[in-house]
Amino acid sequence: MPPGLVIAAPASGIGKTTVTLGLLRALRDSGLTVQAFKNGPDYIDPGFHAAAGGRPSFNLDLWAMDAPLLDAILGMSQGADLVISEGAMGLYDGSAAPGVSGRGSSAEVSQRFGWPVVLVLNVAAQAQTAAAIAYGLSKHPNAPPLAGVILNHIAGARHEMMIREEMATLGITVFGALPRRSDLELPSRHLGLVQAEEQPDIERVIARLGAFLRDHVDIAGLTAAARPGASKDKGTWPKPPAQRIAFARDAAFSFAYPHLLEAWRAAGAEILPFSPLADEPPDATADLAWLPGGYPELHAGHLATCAGFRDGLIRFAETRPVHGECGGYMVLGETLIDADGVGHPMVGLLRHTTSFRQPRLHLGYRRAELHAPLMGHTPGTALVGHEFHYATLSDQRDAPLAKIHDAQGNPMPETGSVRGTVTGSFFHMIATTD
Repeated sequence: MPPGLVIAAPASGIGKTTVTLGLLRALRDSGLTVQAFKNGPDYIDPGFHAAAGGRPSFNLDLWAMDAPLLDAILGMSQGADLVISEGAMGLYDGSAAPGVSGRGSSAEVSQRFGWPVVLVLNVAAQAQTAAAIAYGLSKHPNAPPLAGVILNHIAGARHEMMIREEMATLGITVFGALPRRSDLELPSRHLGLVQAEEQPDIERVIARLGAFLRDHVDIAGLTAAARPGASKDKGTWPKPPAQRIAFARDAAFSFAYPHLLEAWRAAGAEILPFSPLADEPPDATADLAWLPGGYPELHAGHLATCAGFRDGLIRFAETRPVHGECGGYMVLGETLIDADGVGHPMVGLLRHTTSFRQPRLHLGYRRAELHAPLMGHTPGTALVGHEFHYATLSDQRDAPLAKIHDAQGNPMPETGSVRGTVTGSFFHMIATTD
């Protein structure tokens, strides 16, 4: 396996993604082939990684993935010169209860794969204390190896000097110091960054980030600090749910885990994309139709007019399975109420209403035990995944799809729905536990 680094931080909002994207582009511009990974259940950042690094990025989730799947995903780094794995939240942040292979923290990813950590520190409104924070994180009983730090939001030369001197006193390497640059911030919305494919000038933005990191970070020193990843075997990919899979893919349906799509392709399954926003129905020759999550709430008015998509999906469901995951689940229902309180008619294959009129955050890891068949899995199968949305569900009149619990074993009210050949749930599947 190629050498790698984990880009982590003490908390969210520090600048991990900005640094990761800049590094990926700077390293790529230097002639290196770089494989990116993302810790945890995140659909959006891997899209930015792919745009910056020119190579598909994959999630590594120790809460939800077993060793064979983790090793299979790690194998995607073969042929790369370097791995850059972006962390999530703070270095030690993870689930309150352990999952399949751990709690899902960035520190665990570092330890599991042998990649040292580069800490990104927001040093605005502090100086020497930044060194104490880095030192404290490096001395935690479960601390992974610390390669060094990158300082973000430096106010000036004197500010940088004070922090560098304290870091040197504590034996901590400083790879770079990034001055404040508000013009390099990426736009966000309620579920995170605005997706890379929705930003027409994304190439220009990433090119500027690459130049910014190249100008202020010791790229050669950082690369030299990387260490090889560890893999016990080639791993095992999950089996595809069908041979020919009609897969909704556009700005409204864009939340798809790269490892699942890669697994399906590796097993010889055909993925047949279609765009509901372009009023396209699923391929009539497919064995199954999947509507993933995304942002249908931003396009509800337009989706309501897409009769070709709606009628084609209804015909498809007469003889073959249809599944909607989170955003797809909303569209399979009868009505979607947007943030302004306007109701839009949806496909109506499932009997429920979803609303964003009074948004409420639903977030966390989930375990599901199926009551009905789902995407090639039989009743009783245990799945692991997560939930992340602001919608509320009402007037749900279909049978529950699964018994769902949070990471700590507490029962959750969002059970999903099943009606004939059609299933749906707010649950985003990551893997099985079989």
